[in-house]
Order: sequence, then C-alpha cells, then structure tokens
Amino acid sequence: MAQEKRDYYEVLGVSKGASEEEIKKAYKKLARKYHPDMNPGDKEAEEKFKEVNEANEVLSDPDKKARYDQFGFAGVDPNYGAGAGGPGWGDGAAGFDFGDLGDIFGSFFGGGFGGGGRSRTGPQRGESIRVGLAVDFTEAAFGCEKEITIERSENCPTCGGNGCAKGTTPEVCPDCHGSGMVTQAQRTPFGVMQSQTSCPKCRGTGKIIHQPCPDCHGSGHTRKRKTIKVNIPAGIDDGQTISLRGQGHAGRNGGPAGDLQIVIQVRPHPLFRREGTSVFCEAPITFAQAALGAELEIPTIDGKVKYDIPEGTQTGTVFRLRGKGIPVLNGRGRGDQFVTLTIETPRNLTREQKDALRKFSETLGEGNYDKRKSFFGKKK
Repeated sequence: MAQEKRDYYEVLGVSKGASEEEIKKAYKKLARKYHPDMNPGDKEAEEKFKEVNEANEVLSDPDKKARYDQFGFAGVDPNYGAGAGGPGWGDGAAGFDFGDLGDIFGSFFGGGFGGGGRSRTGPQRGESIRVGLAVDFTEAAFGCEKEITIERSENCPTCGGNGCAKGTTPEVCPDCHGSGMVTQAQRTPFGVMQSQTSCPKCRGTGKIIHQPCPDCHGSGHTRKRKTIKVNIPAGIDDGQTISLRGQGHAGRNGGPAGDLQIVIQVRPHPLFRREGTSVFCEAPITFAQAALGAELEIPTIDGKVKYDIPEGTQTGTVFRLRGKGIPVLNGRGRGDQFVTLTIETPRNLTREQKDALRKFSETLGEGNYDKRKSFFGKKK
C-alpha cells in the first residue's frame, strides 16, 4: 500500500540533492549488507534488499528520478494512489494526465466537472516483470548465458486476445458507444455539474462480450510459464539491470507487451573484491619471502600469474597487475588487479626454532629497521 512506502532517499540514506555517484555508493553498500547470500533465511533482510533495489531503480535513472522529485511515488508507480491505474500513467509528461487538467478547467468554464474515471478502450502497454538473477563473480566478469523461468500473461491463442468465443465478436457498448466513459449530470445549488466516470455497463472497456472465450473466460489473456535465455554481458556489476523489451506481460487492445527487467546479483568471491573494473585481493607471504625476495604465484580471475617481489618487502605493500581486472561493460579494455602483501607471522614454533630466531635477531641492528628506529627513537 502507498502509505507503507518509505521515501526513496530515506531508504538509501542520502539527501535529495545527492549526486549520481553518492547514490550509487550508498546503494552498493546497502545491497551488500542486505544481500540474500549474506543473510540466508532472514526475511527482514530480504525485504530490505527489495526496498533498496526499488529505490535505486528510480534514483539511478535520471528520468524516473525527475518524475519522483516532482510527483513523488505517483510519478513512478502506476499502482500508487487512487485513480493512478489508467493508461498512460507513468508514461510521458512525467506521468501527469493532462486530460484530467482539461476536465478541471472545463468545470470552471462551462464544460462540467470531470476527471472521475478513465477509459480503457485504447491500446495499453503490458506491465513489466522484474526478477532477480544470481551469478558468480567470474560469470559477471566474463559474461555468460543463463536461463530464467517466469510466469507472464499472453494473448489467448484461442480468441487472439479479444475475449470472444470463436465465430463471435464483441458488441459496442450501447451506453458509452465504445468510449468506455459516461457523463453524469447532477443538479447542485451552483447549477448543473457534470462528471465523467467509467461506464458501469462495460466496466470501461467500451465493449460487451456475450459469448466469452472458454479458455480465457473473456479476459483475452492466459497465464503461461516461459523459459528465456539471457545473455549476461561481460563486466556487469551487482545491482545493474538487464532489460528485455517485449518479454513482459501482454498488452491490451493491441498495445505492446511490457519488458522483462532482470536485476543482477553477483555472489561474493572468497578471494577477490571488486570496485568498478578494479579487482582487489590480499596475498599472505612469509617473513623469509619478504626479507629475501621471492617469486610468487598470484591468483587472478584469469588464473595464476608469476610475480617477483624484491627483498626487504614490507607488509602492506601494494602492486598492480595491469589488465587483470574486470572487462569494461559494453566497451573495450579491462581494469587492473591490485594485490596487497601481508606478512604472516609463524605460530607454534619449536624450542629449536625459537632459539634460532633469537640468535638471528641478535645479529640485526637498528639499521635494519627504518620504521622502528624512526618510531622508538623519537624523543618524548
């Protein structure tokens, strides 16, 4: 219900004047926090994840964001508020129905008092379907093909979508003459006021079906399960949406079908972390490797590569593997991989190992430890 919705800016925790980058950053943080893979079986986290995705879908789209900023939920949600379910709501002119505005002006200048209903006789675009699709880290990086099964309404194959039994046709409504709207007059102390509302005889459709189709019972649509192949492009990121035009619910009165919107959910990787096209990881090395230098085998999303570290390498040192990051989405080139080296201190040493380590330590002077000398050598 409309009153249960939270403001999209509040959902993402950003101000109304937030930049595109701030919105994107806030979304990624919250999506990672409430991701179903991170909160298995947590229904509350699942609802939060859906709420965050819904807010991001609107605020990350400049057109939808502009409509939301001007008209609130009514500008982006066709089911929000009374009277917001008619054709054209949310399409064009920021979701505002200028027909209603004409009715209001007409009420003041002799045309009656209108806006009480909407005709459903014209072509209506079908509703879009929004689903989530989980992919692995490397599948998102290099692209893949997936299959997704959805349920959608399609034009009834028996009647072709007109809702009538074979050999019959619908009758034009005698009350509204096919317009789907009727005008009602009411005498008031201020004169005769007129209002338009959906025709009760045909329920706003403009036609009457005397012999409904036995398969769809006059609705013109049937529910079907459909398996669709989806090409996941290389470089797609968590939370991004793939839109397949015409794969949503069927339209009415000859209108086009809606779209299938697939929200990508990238599963976390045990080694790698991603930011844009860059990949980050940590590589643990031994004290001996850090002190003497060594040739390391570093894992990348392409496989292991060799890298030589110099002697005297310090913990926290970061080096770059060029071209080993994520491919640019719908573009050319790849990002880089950044590897942070951490020295792992050995545990569970034997007595002999401890004695050997103490003797080795005694051979070292302060000149071997620049940072230690700088820190402990400072006067208080």
